Amino acid sequence: MSAQKVAFVGLGVMGYPMAGHLAAAGHDVVVYNRTAARAGDWTAKHGGRSAPTPAQAATGRDIVFSCVGNDDDVRAVVLGESGILAGMESGAILVDHTTASATLARELATAGADKGVGVLDAPVSGGQAGAENGALTVMVGGTQDVFDRAKPAMDAYARAVTLMGGAGAGQLTKMVNQICIAGLLQGLSEGINFGIKAGLDIPTVVDVISKGAAGSWQMENRALTMAQDKFDFGFAVNWMRKDLTIVLEEAKNNGARVPTSALIDQFYAQIQDRGGARWDTSSLIHLLMHE
Repeated sequence: MSAQKVAFVGLGVMGYPMAGHLAAAGHDVVVYNRTAARAGDWTAKHGGRSAPTPAQAATGRDIVFSCVGNDDDVRAVVLGESGILAGMESGAILVDHTTASATLARELATAGADKGVGVLDAPVSGGQAGAENGALTVMVGGTQDVFDRAKPAMDAYARAVTLMGGAGAGQLTKMVNQICIAGLLQGLSEGINFGIKAGLDIPTVVDVISKGAAGSWQMENRALTMAQDKFDFGFAVNWMRKDLTIVLEEAKNNGARVPTSALIDQFYAQIQDRGGARWDTSSLIHLLMHE
């Protein structure tokens, strides 16, 4: 893969290591972060340079990556006066890794087209560990030609990068991902709590059933900590509620029935009320173990 001039906007728990993998792959990386000290830490570790605004980070770059919090954050860093698009040149590519709405993805695609900029909505799955290990799964919406040009760079931090369809398809696929994860975690919570009440040895139970049809990533990576009442790590409840809100809004638009997701969203609201806003999403079991 030939080195490219890239920028990365948003150096949170995901963006920081993702940008690091781009630098390690030999790309010329400029970074921007709302908290400048974080960008300074990144350049001290990985080289490259930081820019004072998203527009300046994007100037002269072949590909600009963004990974921020929500729809409003994306609009601020992409569409504002000093936003990413203000600095991009015709022929460049914007890859937004934020988990956001499909409506926003289409909005960005239209805004990019007006400037001759290719836009991909590319939410990721795999969590902080996946980002740090360069093993993320990337679900992409956009056109084939833009995807083909951007994929080699995304391969630096991903184990799978797949074009799912046109603008918004990446975000819609991530919604399916979150629906499935929420359901798995609720089922796992009920199963583990049942096993504890039944007097079973949970590590042995998990070892046995994880080898059968009930097996999942959540079971292998979260079941034992769930049984131990440990949640101070992983994907925060606040972020899952944000994602499920996006799911529920989109379901209103397309007519899909998601009753379980709606119920689990309310369970997560109860976790927030218990002070667990930053707990891992596996904390659903807390509602069962501590009634």
